[in-house]
Formats: sequence, structure tokens, C-alpha cells
Amino acid sequence: MTMILSPQEIERESMRIIHDAIGEYSGSAENLPVIMRVIHATADFDFSRTLHFSDGAVIKARTALNSGTPIITDTLMLAAGITKRFGTKIICRISDSETLEQAKTRGITRAVINIERCVSEYPEAIYALGNAPTGLIRLCELIREGKANPALVVGVPVGFVNVIEAKNMLASLTNTPRIIAYGNKGGTTAACAIINAILYGLTPPDV
Repeated sequence: MTMILSPQEIERESMRIIHDAIGEYSGSAENLPVIMRVIHATADFDFSRTLHFSDGAVIKARTALNSGTPIITDTLMLAAGITKRFGTKIICRISDSETLEQAKTRGITRAVINIERCVSEYPEAIYALGNAPTGLIRLCELIREGKANPALVVGVPVGFVNVIEAKNMLASLTNTPRIIAYGNKGGTTAACAIINAILYGLTPPDV
């Protein structure tokens, strides 16, 4: 017989199922809720083995967020999906007229222009990319050039062209806090789940 459950009960039961399926987790305790949130959002248990965290990435991100650090996204969909509960500033320039004009003039992707513009304004922000490997590559280049020093990079673009290369490039930046979904999988849903899981670990400002 099908039981009618409340949204809270559904989420609790889903997390129980996910936790049981993952089994014993040997990584840092703060990483597990992030992994579980991604699996909950995607129904894809591959993330339990492909999602990798640099040391202290989640803690460093929460420290930055508590200090008012903004979040930069590669798509408006990702920006829209991030919880607004904590008053965090969320920025995406992907569809601005200046971005569109520069992309057309220079013959490059809007994702690259979005990253360049945001880095010029917020070099130490949290950067979340779930869709645009060209944006992630450009961000990595700017980090290597000393023009960006992100508090965290969530590098989980999805697809087949330059996706693995972009993620490997991020992995080589050993001084940059990072969360990477190795392989071809990722996407806006995964990036959103990661950021929201990090935010859910914060103390709400009205408490």
C-alpha cells in the first residue's frame, strides 16, 4: 500500500535510503551531506565515487560565505536554483548585454566572458560551474595568472567536449579549494545541490 508522506518525511526517507546505499564513508564528515544532496537531486549514485573534495573545501567555503563572499554561477538556471534563505549575493553575467556583445565581437563563448567579467569584480568569490567547460578553463587560466583566488571552485560541468580536460585542469590547481565531479557527469542540478548543501550547513542569519 502506498503511503502518503509529507515533503519532510519524503526527504528524510530518501536520505536514509541514500545513506544506507553509500555505506561506510571514509572521507571528511562535512563532505558526506554534500554527496548525499547531489545523489538526492540526481538519483545517480555514481557521484558517491566521482565527487572529490580538496582538503577543507566545504569548511573554507562556509567561512567565506559567513564573511559575505558572493557566489558566481555559469548559468541563470543555477543562480535561480540556489537557496536565497541566507541572503548570499548570487551573480551571473551570462545574459548581460555587455557579455553578449563581447562574445560576438571576440568570437568566444558567453561563458568565458561571464567568468572574465566576474573575476574582474570578485576575484575571491565562490565559483560554481555546472554547464560550461570553457568557463571553467578560463577560470583556471586566470587563477594560474594570479588574477583570481577563489574561495571555492565547484567544477562539475557536464558533457563530452573539453569537460574532462577542464576538470583535470582544475584538479592541478592544488592551492585552490575545489569540488570536482570527475568524468563526463555533472550539470546544473549537481552544482546547485553542492552549493545548497554548503549553504544548509550555515547558521541562518535570523537565528
